Amino acid sequence: MKTLIHSGKVGLEGLKWEDRAEQPAGPSEIKIKVKAAGLNHRDLFALSQVHEKHPVVIGSDAAGVVVAVGAEVTRFKIGDEVMLYPGSGWRKNSDTAPETFTILGSSEQGAMAEEIVVSEENAVHKPAHLSWEEAGVLSLSALTAYRALFTKGGVSEGMKVLIPGIGGGVANYLLQFAKAAGAIVYVTSRSQEKLGMALQHGAEKGLLHDEDWVEGIGGKVDVVIESVGAATFDKSLDAVRRGGTIVTFGSSTGDLVTFDLRKFFYGQYTLKGSTMGSFEEYEAMIRFVEDHDLHPVVDAVYPAEEFREAFQRLENAEQTGKIALQIG
Repeated sequence: MKTLIHSGKVGLEGLKWEDRAEQPAGPSEIKIKVKAAGLNHRDLFALSQVHEKHPVVIGSDAAGVVVAVGAEVTRFKIGDEVMLYPGSGWRKNSDTAPETFTILGSSEQGAMAEEIVVSEENAVHKPAHLSWEEAGVLSLSALTAYRALFTKGGVSEGMKVLIPGIGGGVANYLLQFAKAAGAIVYVTSRSQEKLGMALQHGAEKGLLHDEDWVEGIGGKVDVVIESVGAATFDKSLDAVRRGGTIVTFGSSTGDLVTFDLRKFFYGQYTLKGSTMGSFEEYEAMIRFVEDHDLHPVVDAVYPAEEFREAFQRLENAEQTGKIALQIG
């Protein structure tokens, strides 16, 4: 069984397909033949480590066909088309993830392999309207967007939402989900091309990062879903109305920000942190995707052997949407 392993060297030099012994399914486990797997920015973080003693199987997102089931499995049968919940140890929705929570692709258990064995509790049936590539790139980013937007942001019909940094996987799901919920969505980017794509997918207006966002919007928004970090945080705070909410789940341009604390408490703003989501939210997200007939924005699909080119595209931030590896 071929598995995408990272070890020994930092970056793409340490990444290679490696033959590993097949793993049998335990009593409550299913074995999945992976058809497609998705790339995420957290994979790039994994590549930034050495992993000399403990090689890491890369990948948090995958979809495939059940090829074996354990004796105690009740939810799936051989031949079922499934998707993976990208975490473990977080069943019910809660204010924050339990200490036991882990994410696929952080250890020797990852999604980028010809086959993967998981607990039946960590899989769901694939929505019939999704292609393999769409299903393979959905889970982690879409779940992150769902929790940030609805659980933390409380977004509903008619609300104004701002998404700085449109173009990446989570940001595109934020746009799709918010539009499906009836919100009015504004986006920003450094790229005019990415703004154009967002307008095609329903954004009310697209703004360049160096524009005056409040002037461009024509007022302030109810919620900002912030993932860019230091480069945009102050502008995001300026763009949210008094009493409004900022939800943050990323910091791609830096972890440390400074802002006017007095202005913050006089404005009675709310700042919330968010990370991925529970299995309960994952099931709700899948239902939402089905109910609204949503399709992930897939930027590119690479054959498994061209994994280096796929990761290079992600690293260079050339994508608009998600990148998939075709494995099976």
